[in-house]
Amino acid sequence: MTKKNSKVNAYVSRAQRWRDETEALRTVLLDCGLNEELKWGKPCYTFEGRNVAIIQGFKPHCALMFFKGALLKDSEEVLVKQGENSQAAMRMEFTDVGQVSEMESTLRAYLAEAIEVERAGLQVDFKAKRELSFPDELVGAFEENPELKAAFDALTPGRQRAYNLHFSGAKKSATRATRIAKCSPKILAGKALNDR
Repeated sequence: MTKKNSKVNAYVSRAQRWRDETEALRTVLLDCGLNEELKWGKPCYTFEGRNVAIIQGFKPHCALMFFKGALLKDSEEVLVKQGENSQAAMRMEFTDVGQVSEMESTLRAYLAEAIEVERAGLQVDFKAKRELSFPDELVGAFEENPELKAAFDALTPGRQRAYNLHFSGAKKSATRATRIAKCSPKILAGKALNDR
């Protein structure tokens, strides 16, 4: 078992929800030989400096999120997508400490597999980031303004995806067009969606 991190000790002592579940998960994670750190304000577990899993507390449940969960076999079908647009992260959810105990053997098997994923240097193929499907309003804006198309193409794939999700998320064509017009100066300046 690797040793406990003092910053995570402080985090757990301050926790008002999911303290017992966090401690139970923590014990299993450390027993699997992972290093414990506090990242993004949460207990994070690494293997040879690479993120493997993080404990997250939500209102309805406590979760153990695997950073490369999409690469795990999930033979027990217990992993849940982290979010609608998430491609890599998947998590196990727990609503009480008894569930952590009941699922301990499954948890250990998934952690062993996640460690092997890191040991092998496997990477998630983020094909959805490369293969964007643009709304008609954006295609039209690109045709009207080739500079906008060139500036968009010069953005990083993540920035392109963020803009595309923002534009595509509108239900009405008029809203999509308004969003594109409003964001065009940022795109031309090479800025991300949330940059000022």
